[in-house]
Amino acid sequence: MGRTLLLVGRPGIGKTTAIKAVAERLGDRAGGFYTEEIRGPGGRKGFRLITLDGREATMAHVTFKGGGRPRVGRYGVNVEAIDRVGVTALRRAMAEGRIVVIDEIGKMELFSGTFKEAVLQAVSGPYTVVATAMAKPNPWIEALRALPTVTVWEVTAENRDEIPERVLRWLEGSKGREAGGEGQEAGSG
Repeated sequence: MGRTLLLVGRPGIGKTTAIKAVAERLGDRAGGFYTEEIRGPGGRKGFRLITLDGREATMAHVTFKGGGRPRVGRYGVNVEAIDRVGVTALRRAMAEGRIVVIDEIGKMELFSGTFKEAVLQAVSGPYTVVATAMAKPNPWIEALRALPTVTVWEVTAENRDEIPERVLRWLEGSKGREAGGEGQEAGSG
């Protein structure tokens, strides 16, 4: 049975920075994706999804309007891009037996039923998963957090700089171990 480490925290706290540092250290042992802001004149314009093997897609943008496109705040969400690039990266990581990296399980990504299916496949399968999720209450994420194979750590201003090393220790310690031990302890604080 696989194991999942879910990093939660408020927006801007450093979840993506931590997961990118972990992915960089893992190199080709990991597959999946992370997200980053698209900035322009006047601030944030959208979000880009970037796979660990270098593919990119604009997942949400202020200019995406109409066509029944879902919205989060002022951003139109491109569900097709999440499916085409993000879900494909998750499925590829699982097929190749890599550590599955998912940044992030959030409002925008959850508009995709295919994304939710891929996340559930990764979390309930024989895979090791490191993911980030929004901290705001959401029924789908709450159900995910409650699964017995999921360990949840909160990323805070106080612990964010140590999170990448903690995650790497958790990954090393999780090889062949039951739930509990360092994974539970490292999350406190």
